[in-house]
Amino acid sequence: MYQTIDPKEFTVFITGATSGFGAATARRYVEAGARVIATGRRAERLDELKAELGERCHVGVLDVRDFKAIEKFVADLPAPFDAINVVIANAGLALGLEPAAEVDITDWETMVDTNVKGLMYTIRALLPGMIARGGGHVVTVGSVAGDYPYPGGSVYGATKAFVKQLALNLRSDVQGKNIRVTNIEPGLTETEFSLVRFKGDDSKAAAPYANTEAMNADDIAESIVWSTILPRHVNINRVQMMATTQAFAPFDIYRED
Repeated sequence: MYQTIDPKEFTVFITGATSGFGAATARRYVEAGARVIATGRRAERLDELKAELGERCHVGVLDVRDFKAIEKFVADLPAPFDAINVVIANAGLALGLEPAAEVDITDWETMVDTNVKGLMYTIRALLPGMIARGGGHVVTVGSVAGDYPYPGGSVYGATKAFVKQLALNLRSDVQGKNIRVTNIEPGLTETEFSLVRFKGDDSKAAAPYANTEAMNADDIAESIVWSTILPRHVNINRVQMMATTQAFAPFDIYRED
């Protein structure tokens, strides 16, 4: 019989756990018996998650854009939540869909600060402890946008290409350290993602999901958990996922009227 890792062995640190992939992943791990540290910026959402998941879940308000805050948060974790061996670096966002010449520069800056710097800070703060404890697993959350361009997705796609490449390079950095690294790359998934991208405009946020069946946060959470429970001699480098109704169109051709 194929032997997978029992999630009860896991202490899982999750960023961006107040909604979407992060919240669904926290639920899935606790359901499987793991301990979870769920972090994010919205205290009320975290309190609700804690009330739902109970004693196996520890929550804390955390902004991944603040490296010192991450270091302090990790240093202050109470036992048994201090022995982290799985990191889900999930925090990220897209803002706007304007062409590059028209974009609000602060949107670009926020995406870089969260998707790029936030990921760097999370890994740098958590990785030394996992190495010292003898091993672990880092799961980054990228996107199909890191491979396939689309109009208006320039900096968002670039940040997710960074996530992919950092994950691949991290594999080389941790060779011999018993650390696994996986990048999860979802496509069309119905969460609060579009509502954030379009800054609360419900009609714009609903448009990508109209008349189609997108993936949901539970689909992504299941893939994250699956990648971490495989035997320790197996490393899943990348998991690229799309809704069955979605495909990629690699070329966009401008035609004059």
